[in-house]
Amino acid sequence: MKRSTFLILSIAGVYSAVLHAAAWSVNNFLMTGPKAYLTYSSSVAAGAHSGMEECKFQFGWERWNCPESALQLSTHNRLRSATKETSFVHAISSAGVMYTLTRNCSMGDFESCGCDDSRNGRVGGRGWVWGGCSDNVEFGERISKLFVDALETGHDTRALINLHNNEVGRLAVKATMKRACKCHGVSGSCSIQTCWLQLAEFREIGNYLKIKYNQAHKLEMDKRRMRAGNSADSRGATAETFHHVHATELVFLEDSPDYCTRNASLGHHGTEGRECLQTGKNLSQWERRSCRRLCTECGLRVEERRAEVVASCNCKFHWCCTVRCEQCRQLVAKHFCARRDTAVAAPNHIRRRNRGHKR
Repeated sequence: MKRSTFLILSIAGVYSAVLHAAAWSVNNFLMTGPKAYLTYSSSVAAGAHSGMEECKFQFGWERWNCPESALQLSTHNRLRSATKETSFVHAISSAGVMYTLTRNCSMGDFESCGCDDSRNGRVGGRGWVWGGCSDNVEFGERISKLFVDALETGHDTRALINLHNNEVGRLAVKATMKRACKCHGVSGSCSIQTCWLQLAEFREIGNYLKIKYNQAHKLEMDKRRMRAGNSADSRGATAETFHHVHATELVFLEDSPDYCTRNASLGHHGTEGRECLQTGKNLSQWERRSCRRLCTECGLRVEERRAEVVASCNCKFHWCCTVRCEQCRQLVAKHFCARRDTAVAAPNHIRRRNRGHKR
């Protein structure tokens, strides 16, 4: 018993260090999984990490930008928060673990897992039948539940919300799967196709869940009945509320705090010092508005700073067969959120640049 516990802790520590994933995520996912499933621990760790990386991408230009503290899921009074942001963290982490387990299964990394051929031979639609090697999402779903859902040991509302949002993430993996097909027939006539299901790119799952985040539904609980704690009355109030919630809908319980300002006890860093975008090629409207969203609307000013960037340039092909490049240096303008009162103490060259920027 002691030896197996030590093994779990050791693996958790190794993957936490190697993948630089949040310690809460990797350690807890691995420590809660059944000992018989230690063979999947690296995939679980990688999945948790990829989920958080996708979270950082999706919220890269928002006030809450998925900091490492997000996976601690705790508030200043030691109760796990249940905000919109927490709902997304649960969903994307759960999706990441399921996605990685499914992908590694298809790549032949696990002896106990193979392709999903349960529908092979059946008619799928006009001119095509099921066949080939479908990604085994049922396997990924089953194993990910053993690790991720095991974190929720309570029966309170927060635990049920977390479990629900975990499931939303897993359903997102299924909802975004693509049908791939191969043609058959005389002389490539493609008179019939054999088709199978495969995972979408994880970015597509992140985009799907970001839409769910924007449409997340706040649960209105009966506060009087909820104060009963874990009693039957409290569980009844929770069951009635969830009865009207769709399985693919992210839910939350608490309003989000003010992410403009720093709050160390909650693990929020605020937007001061954050980079924003004003100019650049192929910027989306959302990115172009980032300076207003992160700086101006949070009572901060936009400060332009110039940084020297070194990049390869003037590359030439030499026979045979190398490419040689020069190293070019150029000044690049970047924009950051800064306190308004720092303009008084700023050096003269910075103040002049800021005045020019405002014009």
